[in-house]
Amino acid sequence: MTPAMIAVGNFFFRYRNQAFPLIILVLAVLAPPPTTWFGSTAGGHFRETLAMAIVAFGLTLRATVIGFAYIQRGGLRKRVYAKELVTEGMFGVCRNPLYAGNMLIYSGIFLFHGDAFVVVAGIVLFALIYQCIVLAEEHFLLDKFPDGYRAYCRDVPRWGFRLQRFRRSTEGMRFNVRRVIAKDYSTISAALLALLAVDVYRVLTTAETPQSSQRLLVLALLVMLVVASTGIVSRMKKSGRLDEPAAFL
Repeated sequence: MTPAMIAVGNFFFRYRNQAFPLIILVLAVLAPPPTTWFGSTAGGHFRETLAMAIVAFGLTLRATVIGFAYIQRGGLRKRVYAKELVTEGMFGVCRNPLYAGNMLIYSGIFLFHGDAFVVVAGIVLFALIYQCIVLAEEHFLLDKFPDGYRAYCRDVPRWGFRLQRFRRSTEGMRFNVRRVIAKDYSTISAALLALLAVDVYRVLTTAETPQSSQRLLVLALLVMLVVASTGIVSRMKKSGRLDEPAAFL
């Protein structure tokens, strides 16, 4: 099964920017997002709050990873590639902290949707896809850094977190806020827009109430705010205002 999973992992590694949004869209429209949870409106509000907290945690985890030790994402020409083996920063705590952060974000978005099938199918599907991507990356790294990567695998778990290693793994490093903004603003924007889109879908597919129009207006304003903020950050990045100072290089 592993060769097949590696092949699947290489495929999704190459086409994830196209495939992942399409998968989320297909799953999201299979069923309208409910307003309740286990038959309770209060439960529905709790689920939405919990989902947003999970997304926030995933984004925070990604920020922590990128802020301490950044690796080139996307490989080389959309293929798995690594010029060197990165084991410092959060990579000294978990072998795949960025993917763990992604799984939290996707899980939160599916939970925010709320339909039982969408939640379970979405989380299971993305967990399988990421497991395949990780196997493809491990296959490459074992071939390129055989001894070093085997030693790294013995010390650091694939998905778990050895938080007691955090201080040692980040010793002498400085958290780089500019790099987090420059490298991850698009992920933050995409996550926020996904949550807002689900909420718009929820309002449009539920019985109209006096508050529906007001809620749609608020959601539309929030979407415009996120889009505008994303555009501003993008311009700042292109102008060089988010470039890393020499002290961070």
